[in-house]
Amino acid sequence: MAAPRPRRISDFKPALTNLAQTSHYQVIFGGLPLPLRQHLNVRGVGYRFITETSGLLCYSASLPGSSLATANIKGNFMGVVENMAHTRLFTEIGLEFYVDNEYRTLKFLEHWMEFIANGSAHRKASDDYYFRMEYPSDYKSNQTKIIKFDRDYGENIEYTFWGLFPRDLSSTIVKYDRSEILKASVRFSYDRYICGKNDSYSIHRGTDNNKTDDKGSSSDGPSSNGQRYVPVSGGAAGEAGVRFIPQGMGLAEALNKGLVYDSPYGPR
Repeated sequence: MAAPRPRRISDFKPALTNLAQTSHYQVIFGGLPLPLRQHLNVRGVGYRFITETSGLLCYSASLPGSSLATANIKGNFMGVVENMAHTRLFTEIGLEFYVDNEYRTLKFLEHWMEFIANGSAHRKASDDYYFRMEYPSDYKSNQTKIIKFDRDYGENIEYTFWGLFPRDLSSTIVKYDRSEILKASVRFSYDRYICGKNDSYSIHRGTDNNKTDDKGSSSDGPSSNGQRYVPVSGGAAGEAGVRFIPQGMGLAEALNKGLVYDSPYGPR
């Protein structure tokens, strides 16, 4: 191994000036089973609010983590104790939401948890009311995503959760004091997650699960000269389908310069 040597700031400046930031992400709830959607819909929580607005109101999220449970194995080799993994464990994630003035955020979380423990079908005001859990397939979400990106939208990392449901909705404090935005905090449990894109288009291109394509990048559009291209609506460009323009360039400028391409790799 080579001995340490003095290095110029310019040698490592690119690595330290291209760091991901915490404030650019998107939460998308999806894959809720039909019985749960119906339960929420009649309580004023429509599926459009769930899939679009609720994620925008999530002002704090945590990317998931996992650990491996291990066991000590003795006897394979004389005097050696081997440590081997046998189960992958997933840590819960915490999400925090702003509450809108129609309280749909609270209704979404509260009635989701209510549905999970609503299998008794008794009137809630009855003295003999009791809780019975619904079947997991009726209340678990299999397509909720957290997408982490940066302000240039160049690279991203995506997490898709399977078997996700709210486990712990924290008490929300209200008080006679200076008015603040009402917030709700909830912890979600899940069975597993997939790191990387998992849609049919990414699978077809071979870029699912953070795989790189044949051009050496998992994101749209690096060309042979290193230029990256981003998708735009073909209708906005006066054409059908999806078109691609150089990253960092506006659509009007790309149209003026004739830099709108059919391929995510630019001119072929």
